[in-house]
Amino acid sequence: MAAAAARIALCIGLLALGGCSTLGYYGHLARGQLALLRARTPIERVLAAPGTDPGLRLRLAEVLAARRFAVAHLGLPDNASYTGYVALDRPFVSWAVYAAPEFSVEPVPQCFPLAGCVPYRGYFDRGRARAAARRLEAQGLETWIGGVPAYSTLGWFDDPVLSSMLADDQDALIETLFHELAHQWLYVRDDAGFNESLASFVGRQGLAEWRAARGEPAPDPAVRAARSAFVADVLALRARLRALYRQPLRTEAMRARKREAFATFAAQQRHASSAPQPALEAWLAEGLNNATLAPFGIYDRWVPAFAALFEHGGRDWSAFRAAAEAIARMPADERVLYLDAWLAAAARDGAGRGAPSVTSPSDRESTPAVRGR
Repeated sequence: MAAAAARIALCIGLLALGGCSTLGYYGHLARGQLALLRARTPIERVLAAPGTDPGLRLRLAEVLAARRFAVAHLGLPDNASYTGYVALDRPFVSWAVYAAPEFSVEPVPQCFPLAGCVPYRGYFDRGRARAAARRLEAQGLETWIGGVPAYSTLGWFDDPVLSSMLADDQDALIETLFHELAHQWLYVRDDAGFNESLASFVGRQGLAEWRAARGEPAPDPAVRAARSAFVADVLALRARLRALYRQPLRTEAMRARKREAFATFAAQQRHASSAPQPALEAWLAEGLNNATLAPFGIYDRWVPAFAALFEHGGRDWSAFRAAAEAIARMPADERVLYLDAWLAAAARDGAGRGAPSVTSPSDRESTPAVRGR
């Protein structure tokens, strides 16, 4: 623990170079991270404890098995992450604050010396997140606060399994485990879209193969299809709003068109659902704005492109990892063009049936991606 505390102190010392105005925020992050590290209990010890809830014991035992599968089958990092457990006293480990201008769907970036720029700022305390959102709103920005059940320190620390990760079903827990380990494998500074789309694909595909290895049926395709359809609707709304915001309209006219777009979207989502959807209703009831849509453009944009790349490589994880690492080494603008080409190929021909007519990144020379840290 002393080594972990020293590493946190080093990180905060580097981060403080950004200015005293941010030192309080980074101190909050350091205290929150250290509290998590101190609260870890090895999962093996939790399993052996006679008072452990039987349901929790079963779920954590499966996590350890999935952790081994991630290393042996998916080629994800073999370290001590997700071999410890923390029972939180709150529903989420942290809260992410997204912000966007009134007439833009692009989130305001938050930049950090070590992790680069991401489209949100995280807080271990919900009150701090709300206060930050109010400050951003006072600047004329729209905000949205989302609860975060899990996050990755990108290999700086041994991340634990959190009780917030167990709030959903076991499939979601295992998918999250693979997702977060993917961040430890490959992370490109200043490219949240690449990082999250890649990790989302690894999580989903890894879950399907994990279930297959256990002789279990694949995840319900209807659930995945419904999720994909919803995400497609959200991304289509973002595209319509982006086009709207480029039009030379007066402010009030722009606001009216914007309100109409959001209202139409909400009505369509309610109409499309044949059964009550509490989560959807709660999300819509919060009030939609540009910041509300931000996560969808980050976590989902290139998932079909990575799926197509995986299929094209014969569903071989070694080949896929090599291809993803090569894409990560590309300059940012070329990386976008390359993934967009795979996205178009997947939409045109189906995943893996046809490769885009662009130069393979393995034929290029460029700077290495930031990995793990």
